[in-house]
Amino acid sequence: MVTPIDPTGLGFLLAENRAMPMHVGGLQLFRKPEGAGRGYGRELYEHMSGTERIAPLFLKHPHRSLRTAGHLVWEQDEQFDIEHHVRHSALPKPGRVRELLDLCGLLHSSRLAWERPLWEAHVIEGLRDGRVAMYTKVHHSLVDGVAAIRLMASVLSPDPATRGMPPPWGYREEPAAEAADVADIPGQALRTALGITAEAAGMPAALIKTLTKSVRNEASAVSLYAPRTMLNQQVTGSRRFAAQDWPIERIRGVGKVTGTTINDVVIAMCSGALRSYLLDFDALPEQSLVAMVPVGLNAKQSHIASTEGGNALGSIMVRMGTELTDPGARLRSVHASMKDGKEALSSMTPVQILAMSALGQAPAILTPLLRMQGIVRPPYNVIISNVPGPRTTQYFNGARLVGTYPLSIPIHGMALNITCTSYAGLMCFGLTGCRRTVPHLQRLLGYLDHELGALERAAGVS
Repeated sequence: MVTPIDPTGLGFLLAENRAMPMHVGGLQLFRKPEGAGRGYGRELYEHMSGTERIAPLFLKHPHRSLRTAGHLVWEQDEQFDIEHHVRHSALPKPGRVRELLDLCGLLHSSRLAWERPLWEAHVIEGLRDGRVAMYTKVHHSLVDGVAAIRLMASVLSPDPATRGMPPPWGYREEPAAEAADVADIPGQALRTALGITAEAAGMPAALIKTLTKSVRNEASAVSLYAPRTMLNQQVTGSRRFAAQDWPIERIRGVGKVTGTTINDVVIAMCSGALRSYLLDFDALPEQSLVAMVPVGLNAKQSHIASTEGGNALGSIMVRMGTELTDPGARLRSVHASMKDGKEALSSMTPVQILAMSALGQAPAILTPLLRMQGIVRPPYNVIISNVPGPRTTQYFNGARLVGTYPLSIPIHGMALNITCTSYAGLMCFGLTGCRRTVPHLQRLLGYLDHELGALERAAGVS
């Protein structure tokens, strides 16, 4: 069966090359169920690979031929091989988290083959503390990061006694609402894009105000340029991954005292960490770094653009205050910039927000396509996104999910992507970077931890 590819998905497929694999990923860590033996990793793999019926989303791959007039379309894989997509791996000794992250970086570096459905899952054992990990990756033409997290959550249960849960790619006669939404996301994105023209006419006043701020280099909903840094150059296809989590209560505690949001504090943590990291290489610019922060459009119903929920279809450009030495001052700078961006978006409809965000993305997309890196300044320096996950502890057939960390997509001119997801009282950071352009990526984890402590001290949080 052949089906068309929506414009957004087609864009991700055409933009892909060896240096820029266009898939999102996730690392989940599970604690074995009560009574599970040493062979649990093998049992989990056999369950994951033993699925007889596969959901349609996971059976299609891109195809073009004379029959399709040279156009890319989705075609169902008639020779689907589950053993190609679900694999079993083991870590080398000593089986630390470091070895696990190294393996995830390696797996995230390779492109998904177009002649097969665009996804993989790896059950990984060998951690010395007995936990079992699963790394998954799915092409961005099929789902985005939000959809991927929802897809994983759809097969989890808050009850450790629940059994019989299928893997995310398993076919379900009556799929959960979340899983159904995931399958329909490409169509929703297409319908939203087609509606832009009708409502964009109401944008001029907001557009003029926002562009005026951008020309003055006051980051808001749109950023026209940011200082050039070592992060904003050509990338290679090799990836490095770093991950760690912090209690949300610590982050919320800083926010309560300072009158800022959880997301403000997360961005301020990233600001201080990037400042320290760039200072290590004598590469900190005098001007503030600019972060692109995706926002959820569903919060527009309450007239406040949100960075903590919903499908990330809009974006705010945030001045990170990296030129400031005081952590409290950096947090205030981030808060002011976020507030300004939200106010700019609050005067627009969701479709206008989408159009504005597309305008903001244009320099980042066109610059690598036109091979103008190093000639024009980047519109922003780093992507920082925060995707909500389950608020309570979840289980997969009795195995407790103890951590979930997203992997994302570095592109030419944007060598570092920081994505966070909340889970059961934790804020889980996933840092994906080009291995060559962003050396010693793991240092950022230590700087993030140090910056949270510095923010607590600046706020007077005990």
